[in-house]
Amino acid sequence: MTTKTTTNDAVTIDNIITLCKSRGFVFPGSDIYDGLANTWDYGPLGVELKNHIKKLWWREFVTANENSVGLDGGILMNRNVWVASGHVSGFSDPLMDCKECQTRTRADKLIENNDANINADGWTNQALEDYINQHHLVCPNCGKFNWTPIRQFNLMFETHRGVTKDNADQIFLRPETAQSEYINFQNVQRSMRLKVPFGIGQIGKAFRNEITPGNFIFRTVEFEQMEHQFFCHANDSMAWYEKYKQKIWHFITKVLGVREENLRFHDHEKLVFYAKAACDMEYHFPFGWGELNGTHHRGVHDLTNHQNLSKKSMEYLDPITNEKYIPTVIESSQGVERLFLAILCDAYRTETLADGDTRVVLKLNPNLAPYQICVLPLQKKGLTETATKLYRELQQNFNVTYDDAGSIGKRYRRQDEIGTPLCITVDYDTLEDQSVTIRDRDTMEQVRVKLTDLNAKINELLTKSF
Repeated sequence: MTTKTTTNDAVTIDNIITLCKSRGFVFPGSDIYDGLANTWDYGPLGVELKNHIKKLWWREFVTANENSVGLDGGILMNRNVWVASGHVSGFSDPLMDCKECQTRTRADKLIENNDANINADGWTNQALEDYINQHHLVCPNCGKFNWTPIRQFNLMFETHRGVTKDNADQIFLRPETAQSEYINFQNVQRSMRLKVPFGIGQIGKAFRNEITPGNFIFRTVEFEQMEHQFFCHANDSMAWYEKYKQKIWHFITKVLGVREENLRFHDHEKLVFYAKAACDMEYHFPFGWGELNGTHHRGVHDLTNHQNLSKKSMEYLDPITNEKYIPTVIESSQGVERLFLAILCDAYRTETLADGDTRVVLKLNPNLAPYQICVLPLQKKGLTETATKLYRELQQNFNVTYDDAGSIGKRYRRQDEIGTPLCITVDYDTLEDQSVTIRDRDTMEQVRVKLTDLNAKINELLTKSF
C-alpha cells in the first residue's frame, strides 16, 4: 500500500503528550489532585518501554562490556558525600522572579536564549544582572521588564534523618547516581579482584528541585539515570574518552534505532578546571536541540576529593608495575526519560494511505516496542478459545497483547499507534487449515503462515523489520 510519511519536523510535543496519555505511556503525576509540577507517572506501555531501554543499556555498558560490573547504590547517603562532590556548596540555579506575572526564570538560560553564542554557566549574579539590564531582556511569559534580584536556589531536595530538624541530621535525596560509584570504588575493586582499567555501571533514581518548566518529561524533579564510570590510567584516558563517545553513538543509533540525522555531538569549549574533555550528544526535539548523554573526562577530581575528606585511600596499586595512583575517570551519563522522549519523537509518524485514510504509527525498534505482537480474533464468536490459546503460547517467547474490541481495521490502527511490530489474526479458516495471518506494522503487508511455522516466521519478521 502506498503511503506518504511526514518528516520529523512535523511532530509537535503536543502530539507526543496526547499519544502518551491516551495510549498509556505517560500520565501527569498526581493527576486526580490537579497534578504536581514536573512529575509524571509511567503507564502500562511506558513502563515496558522504559524497562526495555534500561535492559538494552545494561547489556551494552555492563554485561557485554569487557571488564565492567554493576552497582545499586543508596538514594540516601552520608551528607559528606555531597560536601566532597561540591553539591552542598555549588549545586544551584540563578533564578529571578517577574514582578508582573510571578513567573520564575533562570537568568543564565534567559541570556543564552537571547544569544546562542553565549554560555552563561558559572557567571556571577552581578554579571548576569548587568547583562540582563544592559540588553533589556524581558520576561518570556508576559513580555515585561520588571525583575527581582537574582537568587541562588539549591537544586538538592533536603530532608532530615531522625526526629529533630538540625544540621547534624541534614541529608539529601541524591541529585545524581555517580557518587555511589566513586565512594564504592575500593569496595568493588577489591571484592571483584578487578584490575584497572574497569568500569562500574548503575541505573537509579535521582532528584533535583527543578523550578523551570521541563518540556514534558525532558526536565523533571524525579528521574532515572544510567551512568557508567570507567576507571583508567591517565596515559590511556583520552583514548578511552574517544571510545566511550563512539560507544554511546553506537548504542543510540544502532541499538535503540534513533536516526542519525536527528543527533549531533556538542563538544564543550569551556571546561571546569579538573576536566580534560567533555561533550554532549544532543537530539533535535520538537522544541529544539536537547542533551541526551554526557561523556566526560573527569580526571582524578572525584576520587581525590573523597580521599581528602574521608581520609580513606582511593589509590590503586598496579600488580605488574607496582605503580600506585588514583585512577582517571571517564563518565558516560544519560537520563532514561530523555531517551524515552527522543525515541518516541523519532518513531512518531503520520502517514497518508493510498485510499486517502491516515494513520499514526510508532516505528519503534522491535526490541523497544512495549508489545512485539498483538493477537486478534477476527470475531469473538467461535474464535476466542483458539485465539486465547495462541496468545498464551506466544507469551512464552514474546511480549504479547490481545485485542478483540472493535473492527479489525480499528484494532490494527491502535497497534500501529503504540508501535506493535506484528499483528496475528485468527479467523475461521484457522480452524480448518491451522494457519493465521501476520500483518507487518511498517509495510502493512499480510502473509499466511502455518501455526507450526509461526515462531520461526515471527523471529524472521522481527529481525527484518529493523
